[in-house]
Amino acid sequence: MKRNIFKKLFIKICKILGYEIIDQAEFVSPTLEKNLNDNLSTINDKSIVLPLGEVKITKKIKSILIILRINTEIEIWDQNKKRLFELPKIEYTLRSLNSLIKSINFSKIKYPNINFKTIIVEDNSKKENILRIDDLISKNNIDIDIIKHDHSNHDSIIKKQKSKQTFSNLSSLLKCYEIAKEHNDDLVFFVEDDYLHFEPMMEEMIASYERISSQLKKELFMCPTDYPYLYMNNEKTNVLIGNKRHWRTINQTLCTFMTSKIMIDKYWNNFYDTCVDRNDPFEKYLNEIYQKEFCVSPLKSLSVHMTNINSSYGLSPFIDYKKIWDENSI
Repeated sequence: MKRNIFKKLFIKICKILGYEIIDQAEFVSPTLEKNLNDNLSTINDKSIVLPLGEVKITKKIKSILIILRINTEIEIWDQNKKRLFELPKIEYTLRSLNSLIKSINFSKIKYPNINFKTIIVEDNSKKENILRIDDLISKNNIDIDIIKHDHSNHDSIIKKQKSKQTFSNLSSLLKCYEIAKEHNDDLVFFVEDDYLHFEPMMEEMIASYERISSQLKKELFMCPTDYPYLYMNNEKTNVLIGNKRHWRTINQTLCTFMTSKIMIDKYWNNFYDTCVDRNDPFEKYLNEIYQKEFCVSPLKSLSVHMTNINSSYGLSPFIDYKKIWDENSI
C-alpha cells in the first residue's frame, strides 16, 4: 500500500513538473495515462517518439491554408502520355479532391484547435466538371472556396509562351502564390489535382513540421510525396524522425509542397520568378531555395502523384496504387 501511495505521489509530482515517465513493465505512460502504442504527442506542446524522448514544440501551428489548383481538361501538361488507369482527367481531379477532403477531416478530429482553410483555384474546366466538383464538396459538408481564375490578370506579367497550356499553367500557379501571400496563416499547402492522399497525410505533415522545425529551429519545406527520381542519383541525404515516420532531406520538388508564410515572404522573388516564364527545369527557382533551406519528403509516401507509370516524377515506390485509387472513387 505504501508503495502505491508513493507511486501515485511520484506520478503527480512528475505531472506538475512537466516530466513524462514510462512504465516499461506495464507498457504504459502513467503521466500521460496512455498505452505506449498510443500517440504520446500533444500538438503545439510536445512531440514524443519512443525511444527518442520528448521534443518541446517551439514552432506552434494554429492555422493552415490549403490551395488546390485544378484543371480538368489537360490530361498531362507538356507530355503526350496517359496516366495510370488511362481515364479522363476529371476522374483524377475528383479522386484527388476526395482524398484531400478525407485527410483534412481526419486532421480536424485530431487537431480541433487548428484552423483549416481550403481554396480551389479552378482553371477553365467545363461546366459539367465544375458541377461534379461542387457536388462532391456539398456531400462532404466542408467549407471550400472556389476561385475561377482569369488568365488575363497576368497578361502583362507572364512572358509570351509557345502554347496556351503553358501560359495557363504558369498563370494559375502564380494565382496560388498570390493568394498565399495575401493570407497570414502559419502554413500554406500548395496542392495539384493529380495527387491521391492517404488519410493521415495532413496529420503527419502538420505534426512533423512542428517537431522537425522545433528541433532544427528553422522553417521548412515539406513535400508529401516520395518521388522515384529521388533514387536515380547517388546523392547524400539526411534522415529525420517526424511524428510517425521517417523523413529525408531533398533538394528538388514539384509544385505540391507545404511551407510557412514566413518562407513565402522571404523567398517571394523565387515564387514569382517560377511563374514569369517557362524555366528548365520548371521548378528551377524553387529548387534554388532548397540549397539554403531544409526541404524534406516522407518515407514512405503520404501522397501519390498519379502520372504515367514510367514517369520518374510519378508513382511512389511500395504503394498499393489500385487500393488508394479505389478507396477514393466517387
